[in-house]
Amino acid sequence: MIGDMIAKIRKEKGITKTELARRTGINIGHLTHIEKGERNPSQNALKNICKALDTPYQPLMYTYGKTLSEEQEAYGFINYIAYDKVIAVDSMTALIPCPSHIPSSAIALKMSDDSMEPSIKKDSYVFIEFNTLLNNKDFGLFYLNNEFLIRKFHSRNGQITLKADNKSVKDIKITNADDFSILGKVYV
Repeated sequence: MIGDMIAKIRKEKGITKTELARRTGINIGHLTHIEKGERNPSQNALKNICKALDTPYQPLMYTYGKTLSEEQEAYGFINYIAYDKVIAVDSMTALIPCPSHIPSSAIALKMSDDSMEPSIKKDSYVFIEFNTLLNNKDFGLFYLNNEFLIRKFHSRNGQITLKADNKSVKDIKITNADDFSILGKVYV
């Protein structure tokens, strides 16, 4: 997945593979293998690639070692990763223990509403692993049209739907007009 992300960003920025090789000092053949997912870049190589692409390192690092399934490729998961953005935190209220069964979580968020009850209670903490792959019915943290949401992720025939467990909250079907990003997987 990291190779897919590097190729996507490189193309979005209008940088050729030859130019990226020149900027990073990485052999073009090695870059080709990285972009095809045949090899993973070392940490230093990834840092150099990110610098050359003028892209933050950490959001891309979360994709390291992950592989897209056919279903994830079908709904274009790669297009919804916010690789050049990070979450702004307005306040920090506590440090809480990170459960050992969620070793890759980066932050804990307090659930601010009852949209996911009974699965996730209002005011309970959930743990977020950024830029990770979501499968159907996984809980996720999403950015949708200037709002952050925790919902269940559903993909069917290329259509993404965000579902709340609380039956009084409507499902959200994602359209091309939406400003939508998949920020991470939510663990309860």
